[in-house]
Amino acid sequence: MPETTDDPPVVETRRARVRKLLQRPKIQLALTITAAVLLFAALIFPNVLSRLTPIGFLRIPVEGAVILGVLAVLPGRARKIFAVVAGSLVGLLVIEKCLDMGFFEELNRPFDPVLDWVLFDDAFSFAADSYGRPASIAAVVAVLLLVLAILALTSWSVLRVGDLVARHKRRSAITAGGLAVAWGLTFALGVSITGAVPVAARSTATYAWDRAHQARAGLRDGAEFRQEVQQDAFKTVPPARMLTGLEGKDVIFTFVESYGRSAVEGVALSPVTRPVLDGGAAELSKAGFAARSGWLTSPTFGGGSWLAHATFESGLWINNEQRYRNLVSSDRLTLTRAFKNKTYRTVSIMPGATRAWPEGNFYGYDQVWDSRNLGYQGPKFSWSPMPDQYTLKHFNDIEYKKTGRGPLMVEMPLVSSHTPWAPIPDYLPDWNQVGDGSIYTTMEAAGQKPKALWAEPKKVRAEYGKSIVYSLTALINWIKLYGDDNLVMVFAGDHQPSPIAAGAGASHDVPVTIVAKDPGVLDRVTSWGWAEGLRPKPETPVWPMSDFRDKFFAAFGEQTPAS
Repeated sequence: MPETTDDPPVVETRRARVRKLLQRPKIQLALTITAAVLLFAALIFPNVLSRLTPIGFLRIPVEGAVILGVLAVLPGRARKIFAVVAGSLVGLLVIEKCLDMGFFEELNRPFDPVLDWVLFDDAFSFAADSYGRPASIAAVVAVLLLVLAILALTSWSVLRVGDLVARHKRRSAITAGGLAVAWGLTFALGVSITGAVPVAARSTATYAWDRAHQARAGLRDGAEFRQEVQQDAFKTVPPARMLTGLEGKDVIFTFVESYGRSAVEGVALSPVTRPVLDGGAAELSKAGFAARSGWLTSPTFGGGSWLAHATFESGLWINNEQRYRNLVSSDRLTLTRAFKNKTYRTVSIMPGATRAWPEGNFYGYDQVWDSRNLGYQGPKFSWSPMPDQYTLKHFNDIEYKKTGRGPLMVEMPLVSSHTPWAPIPDYLPDWNQVGDGSIYTTMEAAGQKPKALWAEPKKVRAEYGKSIVYSLTALINWIKLYGDDNLVMVFAGDHQPSPIAAGAGASHDVPVTIVAKDPGVLDRVTSWGWAEGLRPKPETPVWPMSDFRDKFFAAFGEQTPAS
């Protein structure tokens, strides 16, 4: 029988047609131009979202001249290896700049390539709580695909440009030299587009250099911090001489989530919060309480509440996860431990905690109450496991109103003002309605959902303000209704909200207030220069949050130790 040949598979025919199409001169030229544009854009790409404008790309990247020059002098295999390495490095820098954009938008700082990786687990948990686990997983998959796409495109771009350079080495060398001369002239003459953006760009090289030094500093910081932990003027002071000015008092340290200076002084927010603070001060005064308020500079912004809590408790500047881990593995004297040494019952009320918190042992708590054992039977309000009013009311039942107890020291973060600020529970004037939290079911169902709110960013700031009003209203009314003669309440913000709520250029400052009935308590802090009432004034002194512990110990102790 005569030999027969099978027809080629359809898929092979299609592949051949695609290859043939791609080999057309016009397509090849278009691909080369695309690669050059992508490489140029990657070298100019900013790390701040506000700089991502067309004018920002009207610049000459010196790194482009360097890459062209190196590609022009290297032989074939070495050129390809250089292209892959250079393309991958450029892609990694673009990815880190994208991370910077996100961190600036939420935390008002750039991404730390050494210390911030641990935050992605918290970010995923927050997204899952706020928007649902399927949406969060889809977002993670999309981000991973984007990362791979960026690395692939930047590597392909340099390889493609490298192939062009290999075919036209002389012209490529002249082009590289011309770019270098143009860059040098515009740099020397200070040429700029708008008076602020120089035409001569060296942003990628400078950025890479800065990030390398940042990584080195992050690694070195661990050793330096271990020395700081041991430098404690109060470490050897006997407990009998500590906190003598608070004998018999119940001392409660409360953090109001995201309660920042912008909520008190911001043009958009102060009209909403000031009536609550000033009216609350008047109501507390009628009930026999007095208050003094100041400013603290938080080590964090937009998130990372545990860093602020650790700074407040330890008297050390805890502004990253590495310092936090090193702190909680040390024997540093905390505010809580100092009260425990005075035989106070030390309690942590953590409504936002959903799992075991071993750090409680470091701080010195006798009891930790969290979302698993606070008895709440109502719905979650987005990220917040329970409303602040429920937390405060239930605190009465489990600790504060128990008969026959000794003095209490409590740390209690309130979380209803945690991002994403939707939905927000209603304040219940009759606290007996709070019950087991079931009453909140209809409120949560009828409330605004995070997806709907964040689809209209202009409305976010107003909702943030409402959440602060809710938390402050609940806290102030709890003091008025349930606080007794021995109550000393210190409440503060942990950090500013993200820039979408705080506004551009916001500081790291947060309000701090001390409330008491006993005038002797506030007499001890007269030298602090704090303002009367619940609202600090613009000229009120600002302290680093890390100063609070030592100033508190000095004010309420029998003596100030030698430094």
